[in-house]
Amino acid sequence: MLGLSTATASAPAAASRFLRRRAPTVTAALGAHFRQLRLPSSPRWPSASLRSLAAPGLGRRHFSAEAVVRESMEFDVLIIGGGPAGLSAAIRAKQVANELGKELNVCVVEKGAEIGAHILSGNVFEPRALEELLPNWRELGAPLDTPVISDSFYWLPNGKHAVSVPGPLLHIAPELRQEGNYIISLGKLCRWLAEQAEELGVEIYPGFAAESPVFGEDGALVGVQLRDVGVDKKGKNKDTFEPGMQLLAKQTILSEGCRGSLSENLMKHFNLRENCSPQHYGLGVKEVWEIAPENHVAGTVTHTVGWPLNQTTYGGSFIYHMKPNLLHIGMVVGLDYTNPYLSPYQEFQKFKQHPRVKALLEGGKCISYGARCLNEGGLQAIPKLTFPGGMLAGCSAGFLNVPKIKGSHTAMKTGSLAGAAAAEALLGAAGSESLEIVKYEADVRSSWVWEELEVVRNFKPAWGAGMVPGLAYGGAVMMATRGKEPWTFRWSKKDSDYTKPAASCQKIEYPKPDGIYSFDLLDNLARTGVNHEHDQPSHLKVKEESQSVPLEVSLKVYDGPEGRFCPAKVYEYVPDESADDGRMRLQINAQNCIHCKCCSIKTPEEYINWTVPEGGGGPQYPAM
Repeated sequence: MLGLSTATASAPAAASRFLRRRAPTVTAALGAHFRQLRLPSSPRWPSASLRSLAAPGLGRRHFSAEAVVRESMEFDVLIIGGGPAGLSAAIRAKQVANELGKELNVCVVEKGAEIGAHILSGNVFEPRALEELLPNWRELGAPLDTPVISDSFYWLPNGKHAVSVPGPLLHIAPELRQEGNYIISLGKLCRWLAEQAEELGVEIYPGFAAESPVFGEDGALVGVQLRDVGVDKKGKNKDTFEPGMQLLAKQTILSEGCRGSLSENLMKHFNLRENCSPQHYGLGVKEVWEIAPENHVAGTVTHTVGWPLNQTTYGGSFIYHMKPNLLHIGMVVGLDYTNPYLSPYQEFQKFKQHPRVKALLEGGKCISYGARCLNEGGLQAIPKLTFPGGMLAGCSAGFLNVPKIKGSHTAMKTGSLAGAAAAEALLGAAGSESLEIVKYEADVRSSWVWEELEVVRNFKPAWGAGMVPGLAYGGAVMMATRGKEPWTFRWSKKDSDYTKPAASCQKIEYPKPDGIYSFDLLDNLARTGVNHEHDQPSHLKVKEESQSVPLEVSLKVYDGPEGRFCPAKVYEYVPDESADDGRMRLQINAQNCIHCKCCSIKTPEEYINWTVPEGGGGPQYPAM
């Protein structure tokens, strides 16, 4: 129970009760779109056709004695996720509607307690997509106030030395240039984008977690069901119980970010990954520091590769100086690493002991910590983007430029394209409204996003041969071939498949934290502001078909790697009190979860099913 107040944690239930009490008023405000679950007779919502992927009875007016009556809200466009992609989709959809002189009801639902709460802030932002979406962003006061003034790249051969890559060589590759970019708080940018969206009439509901898809009898997605609140750990309804509403829409845009639970469900349901490689991921671990003014140069960007990671592990660090005296520092580790004893969190803490880094942090104070997975599969791992009733945008689909270490600009662009395609189709469609808007994928493929990813499509896979060959090949691609090579590297293994048995790997002994530059994980966890209602079912579930995997595979074969890769100490093996033979059991501390999604990716056989907790739970990252 760290950081959020009880009032914040109960916001979804309070909001739901408010909507129920004020139904007539809200109906007027939303254009008569609020009602009890009494579905209209139009072909779009046949009264007996709605069904939830998780519970087939949902969506009908009459339930069994154990079931509940669910209210619904109805929109033209529903967007899941209030990050850069989702907010850009909302803004662009309303812009298109205004250009056509027509009305379009657009809703954004966000599981964080507020917009930006789950955004791990602090990145180097390329404003290209923002410029296209809102050309007057400067006049509108967008929070981009730290332009990049210098950037450097270092190879760390060990824990003492640093070798600089010459600036001219670095700047030959366009992907590595930082001119024209800004060091920003992505949380602040998202809050500002939300303001622009609301000015256009977009309805935004933070604090509500979209739990499961809702389908029509024709198989098309027709909306989502929000998670019930007020359910205790045993699955019983408490006095505060509120059934999750159903948000229904003609088109639903999934923009949940990397490894979104709804997006993953729908990719499986519609077999959208049939013709692409498995997505690969990295885990980003980050801290925000206030540092001494004499150590701070606003607008400075530094990246490193090498130590403390070995030659075969993909990853590197980033150090960004943002006004007034903030330092965003962190490390990304590719989750296709092989040694189960590796801990991305501990690698990052070790990195800060390098004399160059230590000198930078001297006299400073760590004020925030967080972690999040990011997509590293590139073009080869992009799934089919559309399906009946919806589409995927941003990091839900995997649009991140790996060598750039940037995904916000591609998220905004694909979100904008999704919003435009949805608005154009709905406002011009005369037939069925549960259509698949295939134009969206065509628009993405003909955009600069696809061109960017095509150029660097072989960068990350080349690291399979090691850091030095990977850097050499990646440099040649970015500076010479520019994506014109007649081959494309592909793969069939998931990140969890790369982990080697513990018996074949060397244990890694990490130095103890000093409490000044490096920190105990639980001490750092307090800086995430994480909070979940303690008496609710765990949102981290061992899959039904994988009940034996934690003890028989993960612990026995791999020595419990989840206890090391989780950046929030959610997973640990403890003695089983019910057994007298020394047996262990897996303990899941779900209240610690900061929603990084790593456990759903790197556990052996991917045995964890990451589902959404009550809305408003999770980290509360400050916008800085």
